[in-house]
Amino acid sequence: MRRSPWATLTVLALAQFIVVLDVTIVNVALPHIQTDLGFTPDGLQWVISAYTLVFGGFLLLGGRAADLLGPRRVFVAGLVLFGVTSLAGGLAGSPGLLIAARTVQGLGGALLSPAALGILTVTFPRGRERNIAMSVWGGLAGLGGTLGVVAGGFLVDSLSWRWVFIVNVPIVVALVAVTPLLVPHIKPHAGNRSFDLLGALLATGGLLAVVYAVVRAEPLGWSSAEVVGCLAGGVLLLVAFVLVETRTDAPLVPMRLLRSRALSSSGGAIALTGAGFLSMFYLTAIFLQQVRGDSALRAGVEFLPMGGAAIASAVLATPLIHRFGTRPVQTAGTLLGAAGLLLLSRADATGAYASQILPGTVLFGIGIIAVSVPAQIAAVVEVKDTDAGAASGVFTAFQQVGGAVGLAVVTTLATSRTTHALTTGATQSDALVAGFHRGLLIAAAFCAGTFLVTLFFSPRLAPTADQIAGAAAAA
Repeated sequence: MRRSPWATLTVLALAQFIVVLDVTIVNVALPHIQTDLGFTPDGLQWVISAYTLVFGGFLLLGGRAADLLGPRRVFVAGLVLFGVTSLAGGLAGSPGLLIAARTVQGLGGALLSPAALGILTVTFPRGRERNIAMSVWGGLAGLGGTLGVVAGGFLVDSLSWRWVFIVNVPIVVALVAVTPLLVPHIKPHAGNRSFDLLGALLATGGLLAVVYAVVRAEPLGWSSAEVVGCLAGGVLLLVAFVLVETRTDAPLVPMRLLRSRALSSSGGAIALTGAGFLSMFYLTAIFLQQVRGDSALRAGVEFLPMGGAAIASAVLATPLIHRFGTRPVQTAGTLLGAAGLLLLSRADATGAYASQILPGTVLFGIGIIAVSVPAQIAAVVEVKDTDAGAASGVFTAFQQVGGAVGLAVVTTLATSRTTHALTTGATQSDALVAGFHRGLLIAAAFCAGTFLVTLFFSPRLAPTADQIAGAAAAA
């Protein structure tokens, strides 16, 4: 049966769309989730972190599973898991149940996303058609991030926060139904049939332990036995992960890739950038609603200019990289991102949106993409074609994991500042503003770290148009 490659692309791009959508759509629902389920301020960040940590930790394993078991089979399995856990999240009656659902949902995303990309690259031959397909794929993913905040606001205000999860279910059912008809079966790879499941479990378990310790440090103190024990256990698991990766025949993260200066510096830069992005999104969504009194829908609409700025930045980034190279564009992006966060950190409870919120979010939207696009290109442009997919997977894992760890640090310190302000007699609104300001300053510090990594460690690459197109195809 001959299938239209463009129909295949539609199914794959819609699946990726809901994976990206699920990060941003949840943010505007956080205040309502906190009130309804009784989340503590330091526990609320797990609604985001549980998803991103598991997604990043198992992303490379998902790609390996797609190679060995067949990408369409893994794609459908990931879709089903994503849909079932979306329903479970929407029906959750306690913080623990919601976090558990989000954790497994991240695993579903980690299975379907690399499988979808693998199908896409086989369906479209290298060249013009693949470039068009990748543009559609990337464009819909970006659109998912931009529209997610508005869709989330509309669902929360019109129905309830539960619908930001339940809305995935009919989409997943439809995609699962049409996949056998529109997506071709691709034979699994022959050769080494081993999975590095142990590596994925060690890496994700270690990162979860470290993030848990950071979050618990605010109420318990850094010297408490629970915090010290979790930190030590997390570090030991991560050390064990590195040892396993150097000894296994099919490593989750080929250590030779990390010896590439371009990939390792790009990974460090995108991890710090992800930390700044998730923190800014999380803090601002809560600030707009709990401090400024916006509805969920209005908060979502107020994020739209940032999404538009990011899309414009993505369009401009490629010709600028072709003309000036990766490092100058990335350096400029870090400065714009940091400037946006510093501007946003001056916002208060009553100031005008146009003067206090809009400039910072627009600058940040431009800057974040001006960092990520050249970093993505630099991550894969120097590796062999056979390693391009693995390098891209490592890069994306750095982004997700960095975002989750950074969010834990920022929310812990922001909550600490809010708590201290309340104990000294500040009003609830003033205390939340104080925590918001501290959190954004720490996020700006992450951008400063990106600037230093880019300036001192990133090579100045001048990729050709063909190399840029190839990097986009591996993204």
